[in-house]
Amino acid sequence: MTPWVSVPAEPSRKMPSGGPEIEQLIQLLARLPGLGPRSARRAVLHLIKKKEQLMLPLSAALDRAVVAVKTCEICGNVDTISPCSICSDPRRGDSGILIVVEDVSDLWAMERAAPGQVRYHVLGGVLSPLDGIGPDDLSLDMLISRAPDYSEIVLAMNATVDGQTTAHYITDRLGPGTKVTRLAHGVPIGGELDYLDEGTLSQALRARTQI
Repeated sequence: MTPWVSVPAEPSRKMPSGGPEIEQLIQLLARLPGLGPRSARRAVLHLIKKKEQLMLPLSAALDRAVVAVKTCEICGNVDTISPCSICSDPRRGDSGILIVVEDVSDLWAMERAAPGQVRYHVLGGVLSPLDGIGPDDLSLDMLISRAPDYSEIVLAMNATVDGQTTAHYITDRLGPGTKVTRLAHGVPIGGELDYLDEGTLSQALRARTQI
């Protein structure tokens, strides 16, 4: 019987790259949501092939954005001015509706649904004890201070456990004297606003119910 002989494993091979600058670009792009190492490599190769048409304008746009982009001091939206264009629009207060969302991406999703002359408040996340996120980590105090200026507070939380927990917490903080509503039909359990189409969001906003 032939004795068993161990064979050393071949050393792992790195994917070929064109240098440390390209490898760093791949690693940075791979950190973006929805992109992994393979997708990042494809994106980088495409940028390199379209250097004049894409890479140089993208680099210039990123440089400008680093300087220009601000977080709104009132609602938490992202804009190039603070207060943002929504908070600065005097017509936005006519409806008396303040829509509370978890993140800026949710605000942009609501705006695509054209909800009317409303204003927003971005919490900056949701309550999540498992992740160590408590009330002090969100812009809840600012929300409570803004609430008396509006006739209705719409809680547009994502239909997740943490989202609904946050909605209940806000309702308790606002108290019984405040009209609080939430999105209803069209938002599935476990769904996230940024992945819903405009028609679904419009229906959900129209069919909101009081808590």
